[in-house]
Amino acid sequence: MIPALLPVYERIQVDFTHGAGVYLFDSKGKTYLDFSSGYAANALGHCHPKMVEALISQSTKLWHISNKYTITGLLEYCERITDMSFADTVFVANSGAEAVECMIKMGRRYFSKKGQKNRYRFITFEGAFHGRTMGCISASGGEKIKGFEPALDGFDRVPWHDLEAVKAAIKPETAAIMIEPIQGEGGMRECSESFLKALRKLCDDHGMLLLLDEVQCGMGRTGYMFTHEMYEVRPDIIAVGKGLGSGFPISACLATAEVGKCMDPGSHGSTFGGNPMAVAIGNTVLNVMLENGFLDNVKKVSLYLRSRLEELATKYPDVITRITGKGLMLGINLNTSFDADAATKVCFEKGILCMPASNNVLRITPPLIITRAHCDEAFEKLELVIKKMNQPGRKLLGQIAKILSA
Repeated sequence: MIPALLPVYERIQVDFTHGAGVYLFDSKGKTYLDFSSGYAANALGHCHPKMVEALISQSTKLWHISNKYTITGLLEYCERITDMSFADTVFVANSGAEAVECMIKMGRRYFSKKGQKNRYRFITFEGAFHGRTMGCISASGGEKIKGFEPALDGFDRVPWHDLEAVKAAIKPETAAIMIEPIQGEGGMRECSESFLKALRKLCDDHGMLLLLDEVQCGMGRTGYMFTHEMYEVRPDIIAVGKGLGSGFPISACLATAEVGKCMDPGSHGSTFGGNPMAVAIGNTVLNVMLENGFLDNVKKVSLYLRSRLEELATKYPDVITRITGKGLMLGINLNTSFDADAATKVCFEKGILCMPASNNVLRITPPLIITRAHCDEAFEKLELVIKKMNQPGRKLLGQIAKILSA
């Protein structure tokens, strides 16, 4: 018998009653250090005072109206985003997947409007995760498409970080290259500056577009507002979400004027996209992130956190093979004798929340407001996790779990 709640998640049985900053609290009074932040969404932690104030204030005025009408503050919000980015125009939606869908549609329509309707194919990468819609899982491929075949046509996947494979995949029909500068689900794998710059050059040489999925890695997570800024690469379109609303549903697709002008009235839309409540929250998040020193502090504390994780890797080389990722989007690669899913459960037991990722990686994505003291606390808890996992019996259970899931 199926439960009333569609069973698409394997949920840990816990009742969180409230959160404050980087901590969550359950109904039994236990405190958890939240180093997952809702899959990197809670950029400002839980119940940030300025966000609470904005939400309460806007809730007494206006929640939702149709995009058929002018929405107070929406144009100004988009102008703030274009002023601080490469982009000239912005479409506001509700989720990362919606932002990526808009990016895909915009990429295809750009060439259609130019009279090149045959150019519709995108080069994407193995290990990618672009969202859960049919378009997004078709672009991602892998496990996410299984059971939902056939995939939508138009996506040519190549091995991660393989420039020669990208070159070989380019066809007369190729419209764009789409990539996450840092793969989240793919194991917190970051591309190199030289690789991303090489992709930009390929796009320029072949008249293609460079599309970046920064839904997880964007909005300050690397210490830069947008991750591509760290690489000094200018994209044509990017998708952002998660941290954009710090837990409130809002996302955006950013584009240059050259690409954006292909979209005219009726070509795209969203019932709730850019609603007054989302705009009020989004503006508040920007206010905090654009404060003097905010991003600089993210860079500093991320270096400290990485140094502490590297210390763990040095201390327990039989458990940890390496630390991956950038900024506050880090991964702990576990030895094949251990299982990342099992490690997540042990983390929960020890009062620190982390998530697994592909390639046997423990994903570390804390709120951007963490301090060195929180990093030290995380080190202590993670060391307890490693010690428990390293027990002979626990190690055997991890090996069995990996065999059963293969």
